[in-house]
Amino acid sequence: MLRVRTMEATGRGGTKRMWLSVIALSSIVPAAAQAFRERAGRDAVFWATLAAAVAGPLAWIVVHNASAWQTGLASTLWVTIAASFALFAVVAVRFTQAWRLVPLLAGYMLLLGLGAVVWQDVPGEPLQATAGERGWVTVHIVLGVVTYGLVTIAAVAAFAAFQQERAVKRKQPSALTRHLPSIADCERLQLTLLQAGWSVLGVGLLTGMALQWEESRQWLPLSHKVVLTLTAFAVIGLLLAAQRWAGVRGRRAARFVLLGYLLLTLGYPGVKFVSDVLIG
Repeated sequence: MLRVRTMEATGRGGTKRMWLSVIALSSIVPAAAQAFRERAGRDAVFWATLAAAVAGPLAWIVVHNASAWQTGLASTLWVTIAASFALFAVVAVRFTQAWRLVPLLAGYMLLLGLGAVVWQDVPGEPLQATAGERGWVTVHIVLGVVTYGLVTIAAVAAFAAFQQERAVKRKQPSALTRHLPSIADCERLQLTLLQAGWSVLGVGLLTGMALQWEESRQWLPLSHKVVLTLTAFAVIGLLLAAQRWAGVRGRRAARFVLLGYLLLTLGYPGVKFVSDVLIG
């Protein structure tokens, strides 16, 4: 009897997770559809769709982390999605043309959301930290999430600039490229976000080193995550220097942005995917 009840409870829990995941995923769709709306703009409809895209994943995060912060792949992806949209809202306020990136960003977030739905049942471990470490751990997590969100938007801007440059060279603009910001706006946005992301990443590395010293009296143990993150930090730093002193722009800059983002992705959700899904 106890086993039957346990199985029923597990089944109900799985159904609840699935419904929450479907609702969170559906909340992103209106933002992704912005490119197909006539006379789209930075108006009430835009802000409403953006608010929904934040609220859906955030609801999933609150429900699934109510008892303890979970470190599973699905949780990592939904946190990434919620943070990226929330940061994008701030960016859209600051940069008048940034809102035009929403179809690309939302489309990418939909892919991440699908991954979160597919791997929602992959078990994750609750975050372990002593009372003295909790504050530093929280700061480190927040810095990491903000960094990844900022560089995500920068990578989307770089991809948009890449698409715009290709459309101009081919003289074949598409419905999507007509919706995207100009090349100059994309590059300006990309540069500002990379500078902010690189600075936050540097602080995050310092907090990570402090935490590691408290735990093991080592500053930087050579793990895949550390190596990938340090490499991303170096690549972004070199790109910022090249843009400042050598005037690197266009496709060359976009490729470096996407490379830095790829390294961060491999170090953040990528390592989680390998440990939770491939290795199990």
